Amino acid sequence: MTCSECGAPTIQLSVPAAYRTDAPSAAAVVSFCTRCLSLEPAPQADRDGTGTDDGEPAPADFQRVSDAFPTRPERAVPLALALGLCSSLATNRTDIELLLREVEGAGGDPLLVLERLSDDPSVEPAFDLERRRHQLEQLLY
Repeated sequence: MTCSECGAPTIQLSVPAAYRTDAPSAAAVVSFCTRCLSLEPAPQADRDGTGTDDGEPAPADFQRVSDAFPTRPERAVPLALALGLCSSLATNRTDIELLLREVEGAGGDPLLVLERLSDDPSVEPAFDLERRRHQLEQLLY
């Protein structure tokens, strides 16, 4: 599948129930763009066609986003959701902060990931990543 914003490839990720309020349209499966880092609900056809034999969605390959992106779902999923909310920090401040704290609680360093993503030439976020990183640093610390 490709991103409706920039046309780049996307990855499908399963959103745990605890995070669904932070997912677009409270979707159980979302598409995460490997270039602009935007999120959108996965189309039903993609949700039905990407599962494993037990009916669960296939694990997301976060390495397709960047080498800087965490690969462990407990770090990667909340980070992807937080990035999806970064287009409006004012509206989503509390949710972003909680998601980034989840990443930290799972042993990740979200600000380091954001710094490395901003240095990755294959990533072109739909928002100013460096500016958001600075704002999130102030928010978290």
